[in-house]
Amino acid sequence: MTVLSFDKTGVDVVYEGTEFRLEKELIEEATEKSYHDVTDHEVLQIVEKNPELSGEPARVGDILSTA
Repeated sequence: MTVLSFDKTGVDVVYEGTEFRLEKELIEEATEKSYHDVTDHEVLQIVEKNPELSGEPARVGDILSTA
């Protein structure tokens, strides 16, 4: 299971027991979108090759506004 924790400067990730951080700039470069317009599903696809995507994707901007 992959855990994503979003904040205004990037995402803390736990993937297969390994913890690392994806900075906002890296996510924007990989998706060619503004960080706030990227979805949690898109970040998960950066981390995992074939992730199981469930539920509706949530924009990072929406996630941060409810945190």
